[in-house]
Amino acid sequence: MLIIILVLVVIGLTGLRIAQEYQRAVIFRLGRYVGLRGPGLYWIIPLGIERSIPIDIRTRTVSAEQQETITRDSVTIKVNAVLWYRIADAAKSVIEVADAPAAVYQLALTGLRNIIGQHDLDEVLQERDKINTLLGESIAGSTFAWGLEVQRFEMKDVELPAVMQQVMAMQAEAIREKRARIIKAEAEFDASVKLSAAAAQIMENPAALELRRMQMIAEVGADNNSTMVVMIPSDFVSLSHALTQYLQRGGESKADTNT
Repeated sequence: MLIIILVLVVIGLTGLRIAQEYQRAVIFRLGRYVGLRGPGLYWIIPLGIERSIPIDIRTRTVSAEQQETITRDSVTIKVNAVLWYRIADAAKSVIEVADAPAAVYQLALTGLRNIIGQHDLDEVLQERDKINTLLGESIAGSTFAWGLEVQRFEMKDVELPAVMQQVMAMQAEAIREKRARIIKAEAEFDASVKLSAAAAQIMENPAALELRRMQMIAEVGADNNSTMVVMIPSDFVSLSHALTQYLQRGGESKADTNT
């Protein structure tokens, strides 16, 4: 009798299992699903009557292999992506799909090619947040039926052909040159407006012109150079010009008289 009790105790102890905090055990009794166990210590009926399958429910990170795909504007690119997902329903991940990690991985690759093919190259490069959102939505519906929760699905790197890189570099250089010319033209326009206003102001007050000349002389002699500057009043210049014209008219009159 004691031996029978010891045998039953040993058999009962073989049914003890331990599930970690991040694990859930899917229990099958004679091939039928009966529930989940864990975390912690739990017991199943031994001798093959019950079977437990431990499932890790932590978030998993999967790096999708590089995919060569064609954008909507017929440009061939290579894309790398990263997928984050977790098992939200351990029972479905065992019952509804044979290999959940492999299934979600293949689904992610297919969704990546499909989404890239629906967008132009500029959209793929410039609107990455939008593309990443569409990537996650493209596979979330299918994985929900498998008990999987897609947390994030994002592009990691986009590799362009060498010819396309050269074209884009030329385009970027042309855009920068265009912007530089526009900025320069705007600066010259602003300067001309300021100069016109300054000229109008000086015409209203002739003394300002003399002050400007004195300022220029100070700037010329600021570096201790040997430049000699002779100041001639503007009135003297006007008087000299008038005298020259008078002398020229006088000479012409004398020539007419001698004739």
